[in-house]
Amino acid sequence: MTEEDIVAVEGVEEDSEQEIRADSSHTEMVELTEEELDRVADTAIDALQGILKHFDVGEVTIDEYEGDEGELILDITGDNLAILIGRHGKTLDALQFIISAITTRTLGFRYPVVVDVEGYKNRQRQKLESIARSAANRAASQHRNVKLRPMTPYERRIVHLTLRDFDDVETASEGEGSARHVVVIPR
Repeated sequence: MTEEDIVAVEGVEEDSEQEIRADSSHTEMVELTEEELDRVADTAIDALQGILKHFDVGEVTIDEYEGDEGELILDITGDNLAILIGRHGKTLDALQFIISAITTRTLGFRYPVVVDVEGYKNRQRQKLESIARSAANRAASQHRNVKLRPMTPYERRIVHLTLRDFDDVETASEGEGSARHVVVIPR
């Protein structure tokens, strides 16, 4: 990682909850041309390859594809990649934050980039979606707010997106910093 990359990361804060809520209230994202999407992917992959050189993970493959919400997903496959995930996915979250920050700073605009390791985040996303649906059912049937555990901005976004089309509940985020969590509210 170059000094320029580190400065770029230091200058970019985590997504604000307003950004996350704004993203979840729109069903379609800003359309980019194929050329612009290629530039986003190339920038993110170059940054990721530069960082991976500093890990002892051996030969890796980075597959890129578009996610359900229009985000760019970079899935890393290879041997001995547990170090990239870290305890409870914390290292992977940090890696994604750095790649997103570098990409945003380099391109001058934000485009959602998800960094995954052998489908780890996809499995976590499925768990979060299940938790969100269960919380929505509980909130609606018991007519009370349901507070979820503290989550990262990425995890909160998944919950907001999962429940955005539920007519009988709405979501809001409460708390500060690492204690920020989603509350599922019956309508």
